Amino acid sequence: MKIIDVNESNVEQRGFFCYTSKKKSIGYQRKLRWLHDRFSEGMRIKLLELPDRGFIEYIPGEFAWRTVEAKGYMFIHCLWVVGKSKGKGYATALLAECVRDAKKAKLKGVAMVTSEKNWLVGRSLLEKHGFECVAEASPWFSLMVQRFEAAKPPVFVDNHATVRRRFGNGLTVIRSDQCPYIEDATATALAVAEQAGIASRVINLSSAADVRRFSPTPYGVFAITLNGQLLSYHYLLQKDILPLLNV
Repeated sequence: MKIIDVNESNVEQRGFFCYTSKKKSIGYQRKLRWLHDRFSEGMRIKLLELPDRGFIEYIPGEFAWRTVEAKGYMFIHCLWVVGKSKGKGYATALLAECVRDAKKAKLKGVAMVTSEKNWLVGRSLLEKHGFECVAEASPWFSLMVQRFEAAKPPVFVDNHATVRRRFGNGLTVIRSDQCPYIEDATATALAVAEQAGIASRVINLSSAADVRRFSPTPYGVFAITLNGQLLSYHYLLQKDILPLLNV
């Protein structure tokens, strides 16, 4: 196993794990531009060299694209190990890279939003490595933290219900470019709304501050609301969205 440090100078060559077979797609290109803006904020990506398959993406907490207040912590966006690379300790190795960088930067600890219901990592892996749950949020989110010192932990920004109501009637997609899959997820949601005769719009999140102010879920970077109520915070297929519209 070899871990590659992906940065401003080599991201065009190395990629960022997701969508590597679709580098010309809109989703990939939007994520690539997003990363170029994030590297100056301290974004780090560690990638397993092929044939192994996995990566970790993290950033200083004040720039985290989750609805959290986490200044002073390193914040993990994504941690994935897939296929035949599972069960070999690679996730532990990637996590150790993040912890090492956080300690080197003299931060208070490492944090991550987890969920048992979508592609986010579950909390059990982090618990094995000394993380504790310091907060939970609807519907299935946990804020996990490994503290290096007796410091105040990160917190969720508790404004999700207010934000949802603010979007009002119709279908609203709240999106960012943090994940390349969001492009297709947005297009699918808008197409279904048009098919159902429901007015729709898109709210683009362009900064970590936007995420904290305008995202209706802890996940932060993608959500769909309908008439001020949360419809989903993850990618849904057309057949999954239609029954939720009640039309």
